[in-house]
Amino acid sequence: MLINIIITLIVVGVLLWLVNTYLPMDGKIKSILNIVIVIAVVIWLLRSLGVLGGLG
Repeated sequence: MLINIIITLIVVGVLLWLVNTYLPMDGKIKSILNIVIVIAVVIWLLRSLGVLGGLG
């Protein structure tokens, strides 16, 4: 389980880096995209660790 979480975090980080580096977008759009992805990853991480399991 821990290996899957680490691999997923690495993949998401690399994809976010690729989007920020190679896709030409406005700076505001990139920052909004980064915030949305980080919030989604944090929520996913909390659910996978069982912290938010009772809320949903």
